[in-house]
Amino acid sequence: MSNDRFPVGLEMDVSYPEFQVHLALLSSTRLRFEIREGALARTETVAIQVVPLGNGIFAVSWQEQDGATVTNVQDYDRGQVHSFATLPGGRFLRMTGRMAVTRPGTHALDERPQRNKALVHEAMTALFQRHDASAVERLYAADYIQHNPDIPQGRDALQALVAGLSPAVHYEPGLMVAEGDLVAVHGRIRGWADAPQVVVDIFRIQDGRLAEHWDVLQNEVPVTAAHGGIAMFDPAEGTRRPVS
Repeated sequence: MSNDRFPVGLEMDVSYPEFQVHLALLSSTRLRFEIREGALARTETVAIQVVPLGNGIFAVSWQEQDGATVTNVQDYDRGQVHSFATLPGGRFLRMTGRMAVTRPGTHALDERPQRNKALVHEAMTALFQRHDASAVERLYAADYIQHNPDIPQGRDALQALVAGLSPAVHYEPGLMVAEGDLVAVHGRIRGWADAPQVVVDIFRIQDGRLAEHWDVLQNEVPVTAAHGGIAMFDPAEGTRRPVS
């Protein structure tokens, strides 16, 4: 796994229970830290080793001039730093701090939008193209919240709905937009109502599963030459430009 996505140039304040430290990621091999107050107050530039752990997580380790050794697990998805330090006298510290980015780095490290878009795409095609009711337990949270008043609450109700779908039901995903733990997908569904419908589904993702859902549906209106309009839905719309 490559270090290419390590956010060189990023600076952050990390707030631990007992003190705050400012970190500047100078390169993939050098880091500057500044502890501004308390018994550990000092500023130092250290040589680091970076090991990417996937999903916006990096293990960063170094040794300081006084012999202290530190390993940080920097989790950019969750905005946390887990720090493990052995001080010169042998005292061992385990700390978790919240990170506040004060200067962005060279790479966007929140990989949740791409992962969440893939999750929503799999869920919508598994349920409403392949009619695979078994996918509900795998992809949806047990306490799934449904904001469509025509569909009962919970994962079991959704699984029963999918199991009873008409073979005529077929969903086509289009444009997808994601930010943080939210994904919106613009699509078209046939066989759900008397006429094809264009739908915007919005999902909230929690712990890798779909936890909450909102939707808005509208009957598809064909384009007429007289008005020179543009189609409400185009299956290729999601491939024209990357949206995260």
